[in-house]
Amino acid sequence: MSHLTATEDPWIVNHAMPNDSTTAACYVCRCEEITEAEVRAAIADGARSVNDIKRRTRSGMGICQGIFCVRPMAEMLHVETGLPLEEIPPMTARPPVRLVALGQLADAEE
Repeated sequence: MSHLTATEDPWIVNHAMPNDSTTAACYVCRCEEITEAEVRAAIADGARSVNDIKRRTRSGMGICQGIFCVRPMAEMLHVETGLPLEEIPPMTARPPVRLVALGQLADAEE
């Protein structure tokens, strides 16, 4: 059972309080295994954009490149700081990276 509950706005969720024991175990970024508590700590330390959170936690840098975690990070910024969602810029897009086996690199010609 999730500690997140829907509100009238389907894009906004009510997050648990930072000291709630379920918060530490709730992943915001599944790829990099970044918890809600880590994102909250980054915001408390001064992160004011999705890119700030990304730089401080690696959230959004995983294999999905933020497909699943950018929206929750923006919502948490909105809830924690009061910044309007429309004023929170999207994460800077980076070209996707593919995993390469070391054997493939060793076999590659220069």
